[in-house]
Amino acid sequence: MKYQGKKIRARDKKIIFHFFSKLLISLFIFVMLTFHLKSILTIDWKIVTLTDFIIQIKTPYFLSSVITALFVCLLATYLYYHYRIDHIKQLHHRQKLARMILENGWYESEQIQSDSFFKDLGSSKAKEKIRYFPKVYYRLKDGLIHIQVEITMGKYQDQLLRLENKLETGLYCELTDKILKDSYVEYILLYDTINSRIAIDDVRAQNGQLKLMDNLWWSYDSLPHMLIAGGTGGGKTYFILTIIEALLQTNATIYVLDPKNADLADLETVMPNVYYKKEDMIDCLNRFYDEMMLRNENMKLMDGYKTGKNYAYLNLPAHFLVFDEYTSFMEMIGRDSIEVMSKLKQIVMLGRQSGFFLILACQRPDAKYLGDGIRDNFNFRVALGRMSELGYNMMFGENDKDFFLKPIKGRGYVDVGTSVISEFYTPLVPKEHDFLEAIQELNQHKQAVAASCEAKDADTD
Repeated sequence: MKYQGKKIRARDKKIIFHFFSKLLISLFIFVMLTFHLKSILTIDWKIVTLTDFIIQIKTPYFLSSVITALFVCLLATYLYYHYRIDHIKQLHHRQKLARMILENGWYESEQIQSDSFFKDLGSSKAKEKIRYFPKVYYRLKDGLIHIQVEITMGKYQDQLLRLENKLETGLYCELTDKILKDSYVEYILLYDTINSRIAIDDVRAQNGQLKLMDNLWWSYDSLPHMLIAGGTGGGKTYFILTIIEALLQTNATIYVLDPKNADLADLETVMPNVYYKKEDMIDCLNRFYDEMMLRNENMKLMDGYKTGKNYAYLNLPAHFLVFDEYTSFMEMIGRDSIEVMSKLKQIVMLGRQSGFFLILACQRPDAKYLGDGIRDNFNFRVALGRMSELGYNMMFGENDKDFFLKPIKGRGYVDVGTSVISEFYTPLVPKEHDFLEAIQELNQHKQAVAASCEAKDADTD
């Protein structure tokens, strides 16, 4: 049997009060017994009077023990809150889930008459007894909250199948997945999202995946192509540079297009295949497309090729085209935009098999330049910084997501290809980090490795 988590019960509506009441009362009694256990054991309870008890209470020793016990309880509360805050938040979550069910009336009950002290007089008081309470389970594991709700095809099924917004706003978490199974639906939420933010040194690409947060990866082998949107100051440029630096640690080949001749164009001094002039960018795009089509043909002729297998199965390097300010480029080239869009459409449709991937960045993914279904083929989408409601709809399609603005640079929303929109934080970049220097070192290392391999091949021949 798979562990589902803590079952939510009606009595959990006051679980925090009950937990601390039991904890502090037990601690208070323990401290008092520590002070007075010897005296209690020596008392002859048969001859003790009320006057003796009152006199004992008024003694300085008794009062000091009470003050000490209260201080210990206060200190324990502070330490528990400081070191066990996660457990308190879990209790708070379970309390909110119980209250959600009770306050929305998603349960069934009956009124029963309670007995009075004098049974022969009868009773006019009625007490509510819960006959049915939905089976809801709560579990926190590896920074993810798993909430399982049993589906019984009852009258509350529709409400229990649409808890996304209530859970996100009520628990202050971000939904990452919703799984409908045979007898229950499981909601998976990212707990304390900002704590899942990683540093640039922790960003790595391996096995066709790029790690961007503790619990979030871009699986470019299975869900290719990334679309990045965001206005000025949202952290878009640093995010792109972080991706380039991480991909350069693999055997991937990277092409960079920057039509505004801005920050990404500076990479021209430390790595090849960086372009910012109109003609050079069009030539690069055509070359990228031609190489993809050539690889598609050559893969089928290679030893070990199997239908359904991709470039990685044949140990071929991935190719990434990083395209910043895409809409500005399309406006720049005018009539040529139709041919460019045609090439891009082919790349997003065929690139996954051969290992040719697009990373497209713009301020707003306008359908004018991402038409013919191109936008729908970007499986990984990130919206950074401040965006309008229209901008979010362009990015993620029609949705019921409530988008909140937080003044944190590098914060936004992401869809990793599951149609679930969740909060996102770009990797942290220290102020002293120099992208040009780091990328130059990585590129020089790649060139040295390539030269060494060529020398070994020449010696073998």
